[in-house]
Amino acid sequence: CIRDRYQRRVHGNSEFEQLHQISMMKNVRSLLGKALVVAEHNNAKLTPSTLAAVTAAQKFGEVHGLVAGKGSSAVVEELSKTAGITSVISVDSAEYEHQLPESFAPLLKKVQEAKGFSHVVAAHTAFGKSVIPRSAVLADCQPIADVIDVKDEVTFIRPTYAGNALSTVKSSDAVKYISVRATNFDKAAAGSSAAPTESFEATGEAGTCEWIADEVDTSGKPDLNSARVVVGGGRGLKSGANFQMLWDLAASIPNAAVGATRAVVDAGFVPNELQVGQTGKIVAPELYIAVGLSGAIQHLAGMKDSKVIACINTDPEAPIFSVSDYGLEQDLFDAVPKFQALL
Repeated sequence: CIRDRYQRRVHGNSEFEQLHQISMMKNVRSLLGKALVVAEHNNAKLTPSTLAAVTAAQKFGEVHGLVAGKGSSAVVEELSKTAGITSVISVDSAEYEHQLPESFAPLLKKVQEAKGFSHVVAAHTAFGKSVIPRSAVLADCQPIADVIDVKDEVTFIRPTYAGNALSTVKSSDAVKYISVRATNFDKAAAGSSAAPTESFEATGEAGTCEWIADEVDTSGKPDLNSARVVVGGGRGLKSGANFQMLWDLAASIPNAAVGATRAVVDAGFVPNELQVGQTGKIVAPELYIAVGLSGAIQHLAGMKDSKVIACINTDPEAPIFSVSDYGLEQDLFDAVPKFQALL
């Protein structure tokens, strides 16, 4: 009887150890993924959003970077010295000089198949929103867009209904193609040493689109995505000329940029690169100053994650007051000059 109990106890311990080892193997397996981060750049410097994508990708295991461009050696070096990067794949070809998504998608498919990446990650910018879906289609996978949190290697959180609800998405695809909201992830810091780099051949598939020209802002003003303060204007400004008040106000505040609602962009008051909202840019500055805008749900989707929100509006029932930390019920044409005079 004693011998029988001893044998059962040993067998029980052995079975427990096996279950424990299986559990440990599952946990380790979840960290054995290989993520490919698609670098967005201008052939000279990485965008800050790419560094946020690197941080997000580290939740899947080892992280590799892809830099495709023309004469982009400085970008390759910058990414290789980013913390968390295991290696950098470099593709130098004229077909990627302007980062046309029609050219990038076949390249991503070829790199993924050759290296066996489990996740392909890009920032949810205009570039990422164009490249990730195209690449996923070529791989017969479902793209997962605008991810704001990663639960595990197959489960993701993303906003829906203009940010009014969050959905949990679980993917069973062999390869996950993901775009991440850069404002929800910290930017990866510079590392202490450079990761190894390797060259990869271009696909030779230029696509059907042709690059014509880039319109680059040479004013030296802060970019909306990286500005510490954003001054957003709406239809209450009444004309494009009146937006000069916001430019003057932003100039009085260190690292401040000007944004706008879709309504004023559609009206031609300001160029579309200033649009903040569901169909524009997603920003999360330390301070967002909403001037003469009502706070439509589409606009709130692009700025409600700001650390502090202040608004100026004559309508006390405007939705913007419900999300603002500070609100001033006053005519903007009186309030903005007085505000600027105090700076």
